[in-house]
Amino acid sequence: MQRATRTVVAPLARLIFQPVVEGRDHIPRSGPVILAANHLSFLDSVVIPLVAPRPVAFLAKQEYFRQPGLKGRLWRTCLTGLDAVPVARDGHRTAQAALEAALEVLARGGAFGIHPEGSRSRDGRIYRGRTGVAWLALTSGAPVVPVGLVGTDRIQPVGARLPRPGRIIVRFGAPLRFAATPGSPSGRLRRTVTDEIMARIGELSGQEPADAYNALSAGS
Repeated sequence: MQRATRTVVAPLARLIFQPVVEGRDHIPRSGPVILAANHLSFLDSVVIPLVAPRPVAFLAKQEYFRQPGLKGRLWRTCLTGLDAVPVARDGHRTAQAALEAALEVLARGGAFGIHPEGSRSRDGRIYRGRTGVAWLALTSGAPVVPVGLVGTDRIQPVGARLPRPGRIIVRFGAPLRFAATPGSPSGRLRRTVTDEIMARIGELSGQEPADAYNALSAGS
């Protein structure tokens, strides 16, 4: 399904967004891998699977799969074709359930994409990463490929209903490897690993760092 979606959508995306892709060779062609990217626009989770050399699964709000009518069917077809994993956004177990869904993708030898900031940046700065990305890396032993996205916020800013023509840059960095940690990784180790991943993402995206967490919102 993803191959068919990429065949139809990727040429159109290249025409509209004129993506410049750097470092695709850094992505392992097989085996589990985590793609950790900055988050500027709703488009981020769509662009990465379209330009990566292999399928990449992202989490997507369950609501996107439940929209009615023709628009809803189009969304479901597109998200299913991009291997999006539906996840609820409410309830106290939401975060852990999302990480467990991601771990299942990695256990199958798949590629999983994640935005450690948690929600889209409203001011263009890159915010502190939440430590779920480190938990995934340390629990699975999968390498982490940092990804820097540039320009998606100009093409579809937060609140915009439709994208506008423009150019996107996607930079894939060299894989970061962390030794798998038996049991539950300590909070200090998760923080250290997350900060290292975010520093590399920031180098690729060229964003100014914000020494704070980004506030989560319903529209993230």
